[in-house]
Amino acid sequence: MSIWSAIESIGDVLGAFFAGGREAGKPPEKTVAFTIAMIALSAKMAKADGVATHDEMEAFRQVFHVAEDDMQAVNRVYDQAKKDVAGFDAYARQAAKLFDAKAEVLEDVMDGLFHIAKADGVVHEAELQYLEQVAVIFGFGAGDFTRIRARHVRLSHEDPYDVLGVEHDAPLAAIKKRHRELVRENHPDRHMAAGMPPEMVAIVTERLARINAAFDRIEKERGA
Repeated sequence: MSIWSAIESIGDVLGAFFAGGREAGKPPEKTVAFTIAMIALSAKMAKADGVATHDEMEAFRQVFHVAEDDMQAVNRVYDQAKKDVAGFDAYARQAAKLFDAKAEVLEDVMDGLFHIAKADGVVHEAELQYLEQVAVIFGFGAGDFTRIRARHVRLSHEDPYDVLGVEHDAPLAAIKKRHRELVRENHPDRHMAAGMPPEMVAIVTERLARINAAFDRIEKERGA
């Protein structure tokens, strides 16, 4: 039975989600609770700008690679989450409880939510505010959010220093050290070895590409 089929078998899935705890013997990202949290956060994020579009639902499917046989269960939870009176913060806190603050998988979640926000071609201000609030609940500071946002929101003058999370006046040696740390932390092989669902690998790969591109730009600007 797939995790989506397991969700479909739960009577009141959202009620069960809030009443439940961690599932014994399973890594947090493999649990029904985490999956429900991701569906709910995605649905509520898609509504942040006032309307949840088909493109955003398709973006969700891209992140999680949902099989056609499981879409009925996923749509059921997605639609229920859009209508549910519980605020997005309740779902974010439940997800955060499963991991340590600022855990790598929570940054993967942030990237996934940004991916959905970009589905209609633009990240709206309301969506940015939503994402920033989720990031705070996940334990990320303002600098962390700026770094994550820079990987997805291309400003007219995109700042490679924001992508790496370093100051503009940082020595090149320090920037190189930070780059090595980020490459090590964000290498897809490391995430796979840690049990990250394969559906998130594409996002991590894109993240690493943006990190490397930012570092290359800094090196060129400094004539290194």
